[in-house]
Amino acid sequence: MTDQIFAFLSALGLVLGLIVSIGGQNAFLLRQGVRKEHVGTVVLVFVVSDAVLQAAGVLGIATLVERWPVLETIARWAGALFLLGYAFFSARRAVRGGGSLVEAPEPNGDEPSTAGTTLVTSARSTRRRALMGAVIVTWLNPHALVETTVVIGSVSTQFGPDRLLFLLGGVTASTLWFIAFGYGARLLAPLLRTERAWRVLDGGIAIIMVAIAFVLVTG
Repeated sequence: MTDQIFAFLSALGLVLGLIVSIGGQNAFLLRQGVRKEHVGTVVLVFVVSDAVLQAAGVLGIATLVERWPVLETIARWAGALFLLGYAFFSARRAVRGGGSLVEAPEPNGDEPSTAGTTLVTSARSTRRRALMGAVIVTWLNPHALVETTVVIGSVSTQFGPDRLLFLLGGVTASTLWFIAFGYGARLLAPLLRTERAWRVLDGGIAIIMVAIAFVLVTG
């Protein structure tokens, strides 16, 4: 495997591992997808926003590392520690269970929810409301901002001149995920309602995160 392909696949696995767990973006997208409401608009906002944030992380942190090389070591270990923490909580969810997709009423009528659950309600959202909801759950979500900028940027430092291919792999992963998840929501919803499915998913995420953390610190 060439260094270029390894950089691309590493980003693909990392971003998919980070993005798959149900958070504000996925919960909102699943809701829109199940209802078939303005899915294209929401997917477009998420794809473009994620690409911008990943680029800011990869190019921004890379610039800092070029000026202060010692930051590369700090970035590597900081990224690895975050990934190991992420893996720990994913593994704990896989062992304990309790994860599922359940229906629950949304706050304030048809306002978008940023909780880890989603559902179908009777009120239909407008395109403007869907657009604003997508922007809010992306740009006002500190957890998502840290993942897509600091973590991805930190991991990218180990790939040197191949970091642009790393960025391409990350953007490809998020684009494929948001499109597939948004338009396949009606098919995915029944599967995500079972605790067993979430245990398998969380276990897989934990393994991926540990593997990437190991590669990150060993170079």
